[in-house]
Amino acid sequence: MSATGNPPIVVAVDGSETAAAAALWAAGEAARRHASLLVFTAYGFEDAAFGGKIYPPSDWLAVKEAEADQLLRQTRTTLEAAVPGLEVVTETSDRGPVPALLEVSEKARILVTGEPVGALAGLFSGSPDVDLAAKAHCPVVVVRGTETVDGPVVVGADGSPLSEAAIAWAFEEASIRHAPLVALYTWHDGDTAGLFSDGNVAFQGEGLQDSGRRLLAQRLAGWQEKYPDVRVERRVEHDKPRSRLLSASHDAQLVVVGSRGRGGFTGLVLGSTSQALLHHASCPVMVVRTEKEN
Repeated sequence: MSATGNPPIVVAVDGSETAAAAALWAAGEAARRHASLLVFTAYGFEDAAFGGKIYPPSDWLAVKEAEADQLLRQTRTTLEAAVPGLEVVTETSDRGPVPALLEVSEKARILVTGEPVGALAGLFSGSPDVDLAAKAHCPVVVVRGTETVDGPVVVGADGSPLSEAAIAWAFEEASIRHAPLVALYTWHDGDTAGLFSDGNVAFQGEGLQDSGRRLLAQRLAGWQEKYPDVRVERRVEHDKPRSRLLSASHDAQLVVVGSRGRGGFTGLVLGSTSQALLHHASCPVMVVRTEKEN
């Protein structure tokens, strides 16, 4: 933890331009939260990390360790110059990227990575074995696209209690950024499970649009009271979540989604919606898990 007692913001770097962009984003996030920034890299083999039969030779590991140390020194110097006064610490691991990042996520407030290319490409493949966003112990932010600095924070809400964690984080992010919040609820034909399950039964004579507005208002009510400084725009639209969230990302600072949900957000992390956001969104994307999933 940092000297202030806040869990650190952790950013994964691998020497790529996308990771460098993620590090700058993470530095800004740490400064806003008055937290330290932990710059992290892992250079081991995945097979070795998981107890496989392939072990890297010691001289190879020595070279990789030296390269990792140099990368972290350079990154730290850059970030300290970019954000004066920021507490920057570094850490390396000889494990593979997936187990190393899962381990470090246990002590992070937020885990930040660049968009999934290069050495980080395998972290968001959609496979349950390697999907970092599905298993991390804290929210994961993938920094991609170009954030609109004066744009809103956008949250995908599906009307279920499982989206509560994403809504909570979205309000917090909007508050520390002094940004408006767009709460987006969508449904599409043949996908009304979120409206008609777990007590979310439409009132007699109530249409889907009105049901969506009511459920969204219910989910947001408590958080609007907790964050009266955040201006909220509610959007209830008839479309697939993937399409609307990608569209909203063009003018947003950040898109926040839960790792699982109902209706259009079922299986978000490992499904087509999450893959579309992680690989095609026009701004950074935060994926939030609930405590029960950790």
